[in-house]
Amino acid sequence: MASFQIIVGSMLGGTEYVAEACEETLIELGHQVKVHLQPQFGQIPSNNQIWLICTSTHGAGEHPDNIKNFIEDLTKSDQDLSTCQFLVIGVGDSSYDTFCLAAKNTEKLLISNNCKKITPLFTIDMQANIDPELLAQQHMINKKDLLY
Repeated sequence: MASFQIIVGSMLGGTEYVAEACEETLIELGHQVKVHLQPQFGQIPSNNQIWLICTSTHGAGEHPDNIKNFIEDLTKSDQDLSTCQFLVIGVGDSSYDTFCLAAKNTEKLLISNNCKKITPLFTIDMQANIDPELLAQQHMINKKDLLY
């Protein structure tokens, strides 16, 4: 089983619920999981870890306040992240032209830091009047064979 670090970017709390739903599913699948609601780059293990980034987008495409320092530190880092794998879940509203932009930028940043992408970016459109937690859980279950 794998070790997951769930890194959350959320302004109003909705993305936290998505992250917690993913945590629940990953634990049921037998993985070790730690959720970071106030992520600090230097405190999150990366060696042989899977980072699941769940983030919304704020304002004109910015990262939520609680994850900004993590993103800034990751941007400045020269740490070798080649043993770290990742997947990103973006939560947003497709009526905005910046739909899931923070998630898209996070994915690009992780790739530029040599992290290995497990799956393409998964976006959840809150405009669609759906259950975002259930969608995230189904995504984890559908990708379970890749999460080791």
